[in-house]
Amino acid sequence: MDVLKRNNVTIKGVGKDVIFFAHGFGCDQNMWRYVAPAFQEKYTTVLFDHVGAGNSDLSAYSFTKYDQLEGYAEDIVEIARELKISNAVYIGHSVSAVMGIMAAKMAPELFAKLVLVAPSPSYINDENYIGGFKRSEINELLDSLNDNHLGWSASIAPVIMGNPDRVELGKELTNSFCKTDPEIAKHFARTTFLTDKRDILKDSKIPVLILQCSQDVIAPVEVGHYMHEQMDGSQLVILNATGHCPNLSAPEETIAAIKEFLND
Repeated sequence: MDVLKRNNVTIKGVGKDVIFFAHGFGCDQNMWRYVAPAFQEKYTTVLFDHVGAGNSDLSAYSFTKYDQLEGYAEDIVEIARELKISNAVYIGHSVSAVMGIMAAKMAPELFAKLVLVAPSPSYINDENYIGGFKRSEINELLDSLNDNHLGWSASIAPVIMGNPDRVELGKELTNSFCKTDPEIAKHFARTTFLTDKRDILKDSKIPVLILQCSQDVIAPVEVGHYMHEQMDGSQLVILNATGHCPNLSAPEETIAAIKEFLND
């Protein structure tokens, strides 16, 4: 199967250096539409849809492969190798931030810098670690999704987005969640919210920018500080933006922080 068609890869821009953009749970590459164009004069941008999302090839979805984040990280490596990319910048939102750490570990030649937007290595509180949720709360969230995909999407998406005064943002995320295949959404949610990848943070050997929002129910500020402490050579920027999707709610601030990190 053509990996570029499988993941609906979109390539734009004119620069010799490459920036990868990876979307989070329940979304697709369209979530970068306010950010990616700001880099296309200097970089070649590569956007894609995870298998099961957007306009990816749904027939390629494997409940075995994607039962762990490694399956998605393998796809990222495969796309980069197909495009003969090396020393790229990887920008990942939410769960895709951790996928980027994993992909860079799998194939160190591919990525020279990582930008992690609203990342979390684990969403579940554990002793002194604050992930944002009790295990029982995550179980309730997953049970609710399993019982009523559309109802769950309509109730949780605006909470994840934050910014209640900007109703259109919550509606966009709700629509994105709702159009995802229900069985795939349930499976990806379990893979996302039950994963604990805190143990790989110290393995990162390249410059990392951690962008954390000042208020985020999914990835609280404590998570950003934890990751910064664990990852040598990382920079932590707490954005004024609120909610879990600054690429939609605060694209200008997000762009500025990334450009400063890249010395653009």
